[in-house]
Amino acid sequence: MTVREIRVDQLRRDGGAVVLLDVRSPGEHADGHLPGAVNVPLDRLDAVAARYAGQDVVTVCRSGARSLVAARMLAAAGARVQSLTGGTEAWRQAGHPIETGR
Repeated sequence: MTVREIRVDQLRRDGGAVVLLDVRSPGEHADGHLPGAVNVPLDRLDAVAARYAGQDVVTVCRSGARSLVAARMLAAAGARVQSLTGGTEAWRQAGHPIETGR
């Protein structure tokens, strides 16, 4: 299954009512995540993927690898999903704000 990827500049410009889903571990998420990102670790995503059916979701991880896996899972569950290319690192390198904590 092919998943569409979205660049940091597109996410900033498009914004909109999308769910930002951070699929890293809780510790990684607490260390720094995109503002408003919800943390659902990849190893727990399968159990809750159906919750996102019919929703617009952007998956995020550190570099973009885990988020692609997560995006495929969510697409199979019926979500309209994209994966953030370069992940949190690309977001940070572009100078965008990072939140810490849970």
